[in-house]
Amino acid sequence: MPVLPKCPLVLGLDEVDRVFPHRQVADDFFALLRFWYESARYGDFSSELWEKLRLVVVHSTEVYVPLDINHSPFNVGKNVELREFQVAQVQDLARRYGLNWTDTQIELLMSLVGGHPYLVRKAFYHLRRQDLTLEELLQLAPTDAGIYGDHLRRHLLNLQHYPQLGTALRRVVSKDSSVELESKLKFKLDSMGLVKLEGNEVIPRCDLYRHYFQIHLG
Repeated sequence: MPVLPKCPLVLGLDEVDRVFPHRQVADDFFALLRFWYESARYGDFSSELWEKLRLVVVHSTEVYVPLDINHSPFNVGKNVELREFQVAQVQDLARRYGLNWTDTQIELLMSLVGGHPYLVRKAFYHLRRQDLTLEELLQLAPTDAGIYGDHLRRHLLNLQHYPQLGTALRRVVSKDSSVELESKLKFKLDSMGLVKLEGNEVIPRCDLYRHYFQIHLG
C-alpha cells in the first residue's frame, strides 16, 4: 500500500502516449492508472488516503491513429483539450517573447497557422532568436526548408503509412469548402490535428497544412 500524505497529492504524468506502442507494458501500465483513478474517485475501504490522490495525465491524441476508433487507453476522468489560441492570447504570447507586434503582424501569422498553439509558439521562438524575419517565415513555412519542415514531414510520413488517411486529407485540402468524410477517417485526422470539424464535415486546420499537403499529397 503506497503511503500518501494527508493533504491532496497531485501526480502529473507528461507524454504518457509514448508508452502505448510498447504493448508488453502498456496494458498493465494503463490498468494501473485506471486502478489509481478509481481508488481516488471512490476511495478505498482499507484507507481514506486514496481520496487525496489527484492524477493529471498529458498525452498527444496522435496515438489514436493506429487504434480502433472505439478503443482508447485514456478513457477515464475528465478530458481537457488544448484549444486554439484566440487573437488576444497570441498577442499576449508575442509580448512574453519580447515581440512588440502590430495587429497586422498578428493577423499575417494567424492567417497561416491560425491559433495552433505549437505552430504559434515555434514561430515566436525563431523570430525572437532573429533566425528569420516574419516575411521569410511566411514565404518558407509551407516548404521543407521552413521552420515547420520537420513537423510537416512527420505528418506526411504518418499519412503515407496510412494511405486511407492520406487520400482523405488530399480530398480535404483540394477543396475550398468543407468535406464530408467517413467517421473513422474524420476522427483520426482530427486526432492528428490536421483538420477542424465543421458540423459533420471538416476543413484543413490551417493554411499551412493546406498549402503543404496540396503539393505533397497531390
